[in-house]
Amino acid sequence: MNLAKEAAYCDKTPYELWQESEGLPVVRGHFVEDLRTLSLAPWKRKGVTGAFINLRGSGRTCDAYVCEIPPKGQTQPQRHLFEELIYILKGRGATTVWNEGGPKQTFEWQEGSLFSPPLNSWHQYFNVQGDAPARYVALTDAPQMINRFRNLDFVFRNPVSFNDRFSGEKGYFSAQGKEIASHRTWESNFISDIPGFRLNDRSPRGKGATGIRLHLAANTMSAHIEEYPVGTYPRGHRHGPGAHILILSGEGYSFFWEEGQPRMRIDWRPGSLFVPPANWFHQHFNPGKEPARYIALKPWGFTYQVEDLSKTDQDVKSGGTQIDYKDQDPEIHATFVAECQKRGTEVRMTI
Repeated sequence: MNLAKEAAYCDKTPYELWQESEGLPVVRGHFVEDLRTLSLAPWKRKGVTGAFINLRGSGRTCDAYVCEIPPKGQTQPQRHLFEELIYILKGRGATTVWNEGGPKQTFEWQEGSLFSPPLNSWHQYFNVQGDAPARYVALTDAPQMINRFRNLDFVFRNPVSFNDRFSGEKGYFSAQGKEIASHRTWESNFISDIPGFRLNDRSPRGKGATGIRLHLAANTMSAHIEEYPVGTYPRGHRHGPGAHILILSGEGYSFFWEEGQPRMRIDWRPGSLFVPPANWFHQHFNPGKEPARYIALKPWGFTYQVEDLSKTDQDVKSGGTQIDYKDQDPEIHATFVAECQKRGTEVRMTI
């Protein structure tokens, strides 16, 4: 397909035309209730099943997809000129990664693992289980790359190896990492257990919250984990498009709203995914019986300063994009108190 010609004066982007050619269902809107049970369809290019996720909040900066590998199955080898962040939703398996003509390296993963194939490296996924499928969700910046170049050969068949990111060195996916304390960031190329990852840093977002930023495989994209104690919630804030929030534990709800507009409510549980639209305020609430933890997969990062990042940890009164508790709509706290009372949960904060 010549996307340059197909997309000229067309009401669809080159990415959307490519997406149609993949033949998968596309999930839209604001929210996916549970990625683990999302309906999928055969995906010829990968040799498995999958579905695209284009929630409104991603804009045209990024997309997501879910892929499922059958018992003892495998994907077709792939490489592409866009980044991916992979989170394992269920199952156990292995991934083999290599540069063109270079040595292969294989590492194993499980439910809750996070990793990223280095840019334009060959990679192939294997389900080592004989009795259950393995499923993962991926965040990608494919929309930007396909729309920019409009040439599928360049994106999917480019021979360049980014040896400055990955040169086939042993132990690349060993799960070793290091903390960059000054930036509240953990650098690693593979994290085996995101739900159990120890959080030491106090998050500037809210009372009792802990969190950490994650940087993998020399990506521009990044992720972060945050966790909120029972009976608490963070401050509301806003930022650019594309932060895909995946709930790992707890049950609660979130509010989204454009400044001066009514709030939208989304109720979530483990497996739920949502994406706040660009510059919409959003706020997450834990009235449940256990700590609420999520991972946010983001098309931007804090390691390489290539984005115009909003100051989400600074108050709006000082030029940031975060609303202090004392300045929020009083109805927000009143609703939270009522939700805690419904569940018999102690409210562990005062406003």
